[in-house]
Amino acid sequence: MLWDEVVEVLDALDRTGVRHWVGGGWGVDALVGIETRPHRDLDLAVDADDHDVCMATLAELGYTVETDWLPVRVEVAAPGDRWVDVHPVRFDARGHGLQGDPEGTHFLYPPTAFATGRLGGRTVPCLSADQQQLFHSGYELRPQDEHDLRQLATLRP
Repeated sequence: MLWDEVVEVLDALDRTGVRHWVGGGWGVDALVGIETRPHRDLDLAVDADDHDVCMATLAELGYTVETDWLPVRVEVAAPGDRWVDVHPVRFDARGHGLQGDPEGTHFLYPPTAFATGRLGGRTVPCLSADQQQLFHSGYELRPQDEHDLRQLATLRP
């Protein structure tokens, strides 16, 4: 997925008021401030209250559901090999987020999980370096995961 395709998605979500944060490789790149590798998809944490609007917005851009593993995630694809992986996050009154089902697969997002990065001259709401590091654990790392972890290490003092 190319940067201009990412911008198209982020702009559309901004116009429709969907609260979102970029994760995965693009989120790492936003934190370090440069595109560091090719990306297959755009990973988005989305406020679960905005999920329906998010999906309608993506549909207007030509995306259709390819994989539905809700409440954990839904992956959509559009012509031109464009992919977006949407992770709905439900927030409590204190700003703590939960992705998935508390009785099954789930991921926690403390208020510190959210940050702002910059990429291509644009401010990008994204997941924090600590949250990205946490999400790169508990599974066998692929080469792109190892790359992302090296990039995150450059942010540490």
